[in-house]
Amino acid sequence: MKNEYDFSKGKKNPYAKMLKKQVTINLSTEVIVYFKEQAKETGIPYQTLINLYLMDCARSGKKLAITWY
Repeated sequence: MKNEYDFSKGKKNPYAKMLKKQVTINLSTEVIVYFKEQAKETGIPYQTLINLYLMDCARSGKKLAITWY
């Protein structure tokens, strides 16, 4: 290994905008259980399934229909 490296001609990562951002979110136990069951069936981690579902909603422009009781 070199003692020093020259990064003066380095380029920004073009994929950096596509990286995920860590957030803290409170989810109901029912939601977590649902996605963990889906994870067992699909072999995909439940956090990934939640992200995929939310991404699908965002990309398709789904609107939440809320009924207040």
